[in-house]
Amino acid sequence: MHLTEIPFAQLSLKIYDLWENRWLLLTAGDWGKKHFNSMTVGWGSFGRMWGKPFAQMVVRPTRYTYEFMEQYDTFTLCAFPPAYRAALQLLGSKSGRDCDKIAEAGLTPVASRCVAAPCYAEADLVLECRKIYWNDLQPAHFLAPDIEKNYPRKDYHRVYFGEIIAVRSADPAVELT
Repeated sequence: MHLTEIPFAQLSLKIYDLWENRWLLLTAGDWGKKHFNSMTVGWGSFGRMWGKPFAQMVVRPTRYTYEFMEQYDTFTLCAFPPAYRAALQLLGSKSGRDCDKIAEAGLTPVASRCVAAPCYAEADLVLECRKIYWNDLQPAHFLAPDIEKNYPRKDYHRVYFGEIIAVRSADPAVELT
């Protein structure tokens, strides 16, 4: 899919819909070394922090992608047309430790323009990011009691903030829905 580079300030997204219904594919690692892993993420945010555009998402330490997030400084977040929903579901439910889930999902990893982490040829939105902050969720700080039910195994997420350094979209003139 042909993507056009656009400034972050011109990106128009239905953010809640993107996280809740479309999901994103988080990929961390190094394309050049052929050492990377991807996982579907559905929790996160976008905004401005410390004077930088950011993407924020969470990864449980039990996930294979966590190892890549810890080892490498960059990552990508990719959105896909609805036809790839099954591929995203597979990538969110299987571990790259156990199989070549990317090949099984039928997606094509390709080099990113600005970061070492790859993106995907089939994506209609690519956000290239450099890690700028992380912190571990602490249950003592949960103010709403129902949050804890998301952690029956006590495997609390690590929160990552990445500065968005490049955005490419299939059609920068329209909102992605």
